Amino acid sequence: MKPDRLRGRVLHEWRGLPYASFPRDTSKPIGKTLAKEMAGLGLEDRLKEHDVLHAWREIVGDFIAGHSNPQRLQDGVLYVRVLQSTVHYELDRVWKPQILDKLKKRFGGRTVREIKFRLG
Repeated sequence: MKPDRLRGRVLHEWRGLPYASFPRDTSKPIGKTLAKEMAGLGLEDRLKEHDVLHAWREIVGDFIAGHSNPQRLQDGVLYVRVLQSTVHYELDRVWKPQILDKLKKRFGGRTVREIKFRLG
């Protein structure tokens, strides 16, 4: 006998009420519905921006994250503010392809296409 049926029969005998089977679980995961609604409201891009900005420290490491701050993601371009000119040079000339590759692997090529570093 299935556990659900056994449970129902035990409850029936204990309560002294007529046996009624439990309704089936027809719940569905909310992920797809929520993503569809957010896209309908135009919030999908904002959610992606939030994810990219919060993943910055994990992607670039503590040292670079301590000297830079991602500002916004607009039309696939991530704008990052850098505190020192030497760090700006290193990021722009040396580390940019590797950081961009990590971002693309994590979020997809359409979300982040380019990184622009700015002093400030």
